[in-house]
Amino acid sequence: MITARDDRRRTFETVPPGVEAVSWWGRAWVSALEAVARDGARLARGRTYPAEGHVDAVTITPGRIVAYVRGSRPRPYRTELSLPAFADAEWSELLEAVAADPTSLAALLERDVPESLAETVLPGAGELVPHCSCPDVARPPCKHAAALCYRAARLLDADPFVLLLLRGRGERELLEELARRNAAHAAREQPDGAPDFPGVPARAALARTVLPPLPAPPAVPAAVGLPPACPADPAAPDPLALDQLAGDAAARALALLTTAEDPIGGLTRWQDAVRLASAHPTAGLTGAARVLYRDLARATGRSTTDLARGAAAWRQGGLPALVALEEPWDPPAGPFDRARPALLAAAQGPFRPDRNRLTGISRQLRLGRDGLWYAYENRLGDDDWWPTGSPSPDPVSALRR
Repeated sequence: MITARDDRRRTFETVPPGVEAVSWWGRAWVSALEAVARDGARLARGRTYPAEGHVDAVTITPGRIVAYVRGSRPRPYRTELSLPAFADAEWSELLEAVAADPTSLAALLERDVPESLAETVLPGAGELVPHCSCPDVARPPCKHAAALCYRAARLLDADPFVLLLLRGRGERELLEELARRNAAHAAREQPDGAPDFPGVPARAALARTVLPPLPAPPAVPAAVGLPPACPADPAAPDPLALDQLAGDAAARALALLTTAEDPIGGLTRWQDAVRLASAHPTAGLTGAARVLYRDLARATGRSTTDLARGAAAWRQGGLPALVALEEPWDPPAGPFDRARPALLAAAQGPFRPDRNRLTGISRQLRLGRDGLWYAYENRLGDDDWWPTGSPSPDPVSALRR
């Protein structure tokens, strides 16, 4: 348990880096010492001491800051800055003012010195008094006291409660007292007879009750809506790409709602890229779709032609059709052997067998692992086969679709 006595003593082994104060109250602290300085050279030398590591650990208690500062001699000097602590009556007045002002209270909790307290807590004329064990006592402050002042300013920058500790109160006791006073102000502002906060008696809250049934879930939408328009911004991702991703996410969510299955669960990066590209037929691609094809191909290490061929297969029959496009395999003899006579009987011409494929002059059939036949056509020769039509368990029907 931290007592008030423990809360009123803080030692800082390390101090935030830098020499110059950055907060307005830190600069005001330095100005209080510089206002009584008689020798600018001492101040200038003292400003360099903290950066050179001459100031040891800094200890702060009500009314004083103490540290050992190393000078030109081997033995460091005990250096102190004193500031009058507030009496209890002064503290009561200050805390009452802060608790009654939400702006001041919020600023203090954010470790900022409220402007309303500036004249009260910051050192006034002649309040900040330096002391040092060095022999240079003729024209204070000496360079050691100046060094401690500049070092303390960096502590005040980081934590204004250090300044309040110098005035006599620790952080924990201050926050507890402010909480009590703020609650008292809130209670006084409540209408007569009104509770401090809405609620129910504990007995009623713990009583066994029958909860009403949950409302019925909303109906699943019939179709995916349009995503919101994304404004163009040179520093932001492509709005058309965001539109594509948003629409795809909505379609996936709708599928999960209606089937409880993820339509793209288990897909590889390449398979998912093909699925995304399949929403844009390669014939008459817009500029945005061409960019999409280019980016998806780069992301998967494939060519745009590979992606276009895969997208055509996906439109033909989804993932099984893409597998039939890319994966030769050895099917069982029965259905495969019956296909060739059936094609000859339908006057579809001779087909040359090769694993799961039957190849003619300009047409080809591939038997998928799902038992369906997938038709292909040779567009440019040299085995440039592209999916066409719809799959069917009957090879003749697959060619005619």
